[in-house]
Parts: sequence; structure tokens; C-alpha cells
Amino acid sequence: MSTASTIRVTRHAVNPAIVTLEINRPDARNALSLAVISEFESALAEIAIDESIRVLILAGAGKSFCAGMDLRAVADDPIVMGNMLRALGRVTLTIRKLAIPTIARVQGAAIGGGCGLMVVCDFAVVHDAAKVGYPEVDLGICPAVVAPWLVKKIGAGPARAMLLAGGTMSGAEGFARGLATHLATLEELDATCDALALRLAKGGPNAIAATKNWLAQLDGSYEDATILEAAEISAHLIAGEEAQARLRSLWKS
Repeated sequence: MSTASTIRVTRHAVNPAIVTLEINRPDARNALSLAVISEFESALAEIAIDESIRVLILAGAGKSFCAGMDLRAVADDPIVMGNMLRALGRVTLTIRKLAIPTIARVQGAAIGGGCGLMVVCDFAVVHDAAKVGYPEVDLGICPAVVAPWLVKKIGAGPARAMLLAGGTMSGAEGFARGLATHLATLEELDATCDALALRLAKGGPNAIAATKNWLAQLDGSYEDATILEAAEISAHLIAGEEAQARLRSLWKS
């Protein structure tokens, strides 16, 4: 498989039909820069056409899964911020449209866009002491890109309460509120994820693909226009003075 500087794609040692796509930016808690998202898109495109792959594990190197968008790196360039949000929207759509089961292996932080990557997957394995959630409104940002996937995951009412309240929560609370499908201790995280992937790889690929396709039609996952509109909403708001002032204040503290 291809390997880029901030994205690593590897085959499972026991079952090579299982592939792990890992964000490899541990020093930045795997925050999503425009370069990372671009490499992410390219890796997903290769995975989507590889018929030998039966399961995809989405992971992050080091102590965190993904701390969200790397807005600090483009603080003075709202245009680039907007491009990042649009690209993240495309990534989430691609993940949801994959014909194979997807698993998020979540350790440490899964914040904002990182939590969005977690919930767009078919399964998410999180440990009890992880830090997950959507603090966007606290920063003057609209979590529009992640909102459609959260609504599909936990329902409109619970998603409304979570996104409007902002903040973060523990992995255990996130599991209880429906953000993850599996809960483990940090020590058991890899083994739990591995066992799930091996189990899923035994399923009939045609049956799984057909089931995923039908479920996506039922829940509206193929409504690309919604996700693309969401990116525009977020991009517009993040360029505004409220968001810019809050972000500047945060970075100075």
C-alpha cells in the first residue's frame, strides 16, 4: 500500500485483507492540516478501488486519534480554513461510501473533526478515558460538517443537545451517548479493535457491500449536497470576526 508523510497505510499481519489507515502526525495530536487531508483523500481513493481489502481501520499515531482541524496553522488565512473544511467534508463522504466495513480505533483525543471521523465510521472502539466531543460553538465555529453524521449516528434530538452545548466528554460518556459502538480500557483497545476487524473480515463481501449501500440509502448518506453545503456554512462562519476573535484569544492564552 502507499505511504505518505502524514498518512500510513498498512496491511494486517494475520489477515492482509484488513488495512489500517493511520494519521501519522503524533506531535500535533494528528490534527488535520490541508496537506494531511489531501493525503487522506488520496489514500482513501486507492483503498476504494482495491478489491482485496475487506475491512478498513482508521487510526491515529501516538497518544491521540485526531485532535480536529489544525486551525492554528492557518489562523490568518480564512480561505485555506474554508478549503480544509470542504476537503474534510469530502473525506467523510468517501469513508461513508466505502463498500467495506470501517472501524475507528480511538485513543486519547477525538475532538471536533476528529470526532466527526469517529462517528462517520461504521464502528468505533474507544477507551474509557479518551476525550471526545464537539467544542466548536465554544470557539465561535459552526460544527456543520460533522452535524449530518452525528444526527445519523445518535438521532436529531441528542445531536442537537450535544452540538449546541459544545465541550467534550470522556470516552465512557461518549460510548453511553452513542458516539462509539465498543468501549474498552486503553490496554485492551488494540485487541478489541483487532478482534472486531477479524470478525468483520469473515463476512461475505458482496452481502456487506449491498447491506452498506442499502443502509446508506435509507439514512440519506448519499446526499452529497448536504455535506457540501455544510462545509460552506462552516467556512463562512469561521472567516467571521466572532470565530477569528475567539481563536486568537485561545491561541494567546
